[in-house]
Amino acid sequence: MCIFCKIVNGEMSANKVHENEEFLAFHDIFPKAPVHILIIPKEHIPNFQQTPPEVMAKMTPFIQEVAKLMELDENGYRLITNNGPDGGQEVPHLHFHMLGGTKLRWPQMAEDAAKKAI
Repeated sequence: MCIFCKIVNGEMSANKVHENEEFLAFHDIFPKAPVHILIIPKEHIPNFQQTPPEVMAKMTPFIQEVAKLMELDENGYRLITNNGPDGGQEVPHLHFHMLGGTKLRWPQMAEDAAKKAI
């Protein structure tokens, strides 16, 4: 059983932000921004590539609710999902990272621009 399934089942604790029958949002224990929330389906789905479209249709409004609750809906946020080992996915359970609370940069873009200038 993966760590996120253990959180869903109550076997591990999490600092929850929002929850309904199908989805759960909680604070990341290693935040990369002032606000860093993980958003997961309660059903174990290994990754985005294996996600049924109907799950995303229900997950989208849930994610939007989390953004409002965290007061990120006005100024913006970054929503990321890593898919599979080459995509950087560390936990094999579909999850989205919601990052915000500051103006976010994308370091790779700055590095790529610098390389092109050479």
